[in-house]
Amino acid sequence: MFKNLLLTFFLLTCVNAFAQQEENENKEFKLKQYYFVMLVRGQNANAIDSLSLVKIQEGHMANINKMAESGKLQIAGPFGDDGNWRGIFIFDVATEEEVKELLKDDPAIQSGRLAYEIHPWWTLPGGCLK
Repeated sequence: MFKNLLLTFFLLTCVNAFAQQEENENKEFKLKQYYFVMLVRGQNANAIDSLSLVKIQEGHMANINKMAESGKLQIAGPFGDDGNWRGIFIFDVATEEEVKELLKDDPAIQSGRLAYEIHPWWTLPGGCLK
């Protein structure tokens, strides 16, 4: 009797797991477009004196905070090595032109300390796979 009950439970669990897997495979993912910005070392990166560099960095951080507070900048951060890639931004805006408008106010970009590449990027809304 116990074996039959255990076998029934096992079979129901397997059928339920199979149905869940099939449902997940058939689920449509609705992707949302974001803009991924790769910040790279700019042409003037090594030509800026240390006093100017401090002011540029303060302005860069203020601009990041302004963009984040507006809800347009979702993710920002530097890389931990000293390579050509300096950091990333991920924007939640409608167009690439809007990204360019936001970036033109950044003192690090204005000074040539940083340059950038813009790439359209899609993921689930909120950026998390569930």
